[in-house]
Amino acid sequence: MLVLTIPGDHAIPCSAKEGIGIEDILEAIIELVPPPEPTAGGKLQALGYDSVYDPYKGVIIHVRVFDGELRPGIRVRLHHSQKTIEVKEVGSFNPKPYTRDCLGPGETGYFTANIRSPRDVKMGDTITDTSDPAPILPGFKEVQPMVFSGIYPINSVDFESLKGSLAKLQLNDPAFVYQPESSVALGFGFRCGFLGLLHLEIIQERLRREFDMDIIATYPSVIYQVVLTDGTKVEVDNPAHMPDPSVINWIEEPIVRFFIICPNENIGDMMNLIGDKRGLLEHTETLDTTRVMLEGTLPLNEILIDFHDRIKSITRGYGSMDYESAGYLQADMVKLDMMVNGEGVDAFSSIVHRDKATARGRSLAAKLKEVIPRQQYKVAIQGAIGGNVIARETIGAMRKDVTAKCYGGDISRKRKLLDKQKKGKKRMKAIGSVNIPQDAFIKVLKA
Repeated sequence: MLVLTIPGDHAIPCSAKEGIGIEDILEAIIELVPPPEPTAGGKLQALGYDSVYDPYKGVIIHVRVFDGELRPGIRVRLHHSQKTIEVKEVGSFNPKPYTRDCLGPGETGYFTANIRSPRDVKMGDTITDTSDPAPILPGFKEVQPMVFSGIYPINSVDFESLKGSLAKLQLNDPAFVYQPESSVALGFGFRCGFLGLLHLEIIQERLRREFDMDIIATYPSVIYQVVLTDGTKVEVDNPAHMPDPSVINWIEEPIVRFFIICPNENIGDMMNLIGDKRGLLEHTETLDTTRVMLEGTLPLNEILIDFHDRIKSITRGYGSMDYESAGYLQADMVKLDMMVNGEGVDAFSSIVHRDKATARGRSLAAKLKEVIPRQQYKVAIQGAIGGNVIARETIGAMRKDVTAKCYGGDISRKRKLLDKQKKGKKRMKAIGSVNIPQDAFIKVLKA
């Protein structure tokens, strides 16, 4: 327990509930807390710590001024984007925003400059006067995403709306990145980067709640480092960009160091779960009489989907996990392609460990068999690694009973009719193509 050792005569009698002593505390803060010291010799030096988008004013940047004065009419530069803008309005919060003539050292507030593109603003950026720039504030660092997923609008007409919504989300979330991409199956969308699976779920939920966007997300993946036969190393975050296996020397996958806290009676089940996920348990520490902490390493790809859910299920909600990046490790990773009637479907492709590729392929093939409508001919659903098929499901053809009018007689007549039907189905399959409906992608990818 922490005890404040201050003289009794210096203590201020106060109560937030009763509203007693509030003014005395504020006066004591002014008297005892030293003011901020200038850092740039009177030159404008401000830090952008947040931003919001207003349809009439554009991007509103929330700032803290370290030195100098921020006032309307001056031209400032955003260090990250090197964009020069003219300040239109300056203000503070009390708690609602109100305009001011200027902001001085140590003050926080906001300013507008008719910035229409949210991508021009980065959180943690330094704002200086263009005529007399100040030194850049330390600490700004681009956040590198660890998990990637494709986000597509269910209705293609919502593409521009989705683009604008993602830009507004990026205003106050510097860890979120996105870039346009296209898919043969899903159309135009965006390849988005996140810090982790929780961050991905938050972005998806904000898109649905704040912007009323109806979206579909592809299977999440991580950044793999692929070492080619010529010695070069490339980063792959999308299965569609995986080089040909003939030019790959080896593949390295990202590893995380995990810290799992669980009840003592669940140690055995947690060790089995870690083993199933290709993890390595390195250390066990007893926290108290009822809890233990497990420490080790896990592939990041293995904890993306259901790892947290399984921890909660095993421990009946009492388990928790934290993790941190631990670099890269060589692994036997392969690209799993899903093919429908011999044609690859890029939306269902994924990069998995070779030992788990068969189970993953069979699971996806079984899901696709349930959602793809029957055709006039048999449709083969295959999971393949390169040219090697490791999983297969077959959707039966819609058939007409061509022998319905044959009552008795020689069996050869029925065989002729069945053979004729079989040849027709074969010709149809050779020239036909399977049109996978949009709801099939939604059902499989959301499953």
